[in-house]
Amino acid sequence: MIFTAQLRAARGLVSWHQSQLAEASGVALSTIRRMETSEVRLRGNAESIWKVRKALEDAGVVFTDQGDDRGPGVRLKDTI
Repeated sequence: MIFTAQLRAARGLVSWHQSQLAEASGVALSTIRRMETSEVRLRGNAESIWKVRKALEDAGVVFTDQGDDRGPGVRLKDTI
């Protein structure tokens, strides 16, 4: 599961505008906007959420889960 704040933070880490994420993921810009204004949990079609997550991961983002000792969040991949 991805939270709305994680999506916004992930996009910020790679310095993408919503339109750049839409293009990279193949998801409509209106869908990205709707996802980012969801309450807490990311809402949308499962395939669209997967495409958005994959595009961000391909750009170097790592999503951390609630089970992580620091809670849900995002970070960039280690490049070492």
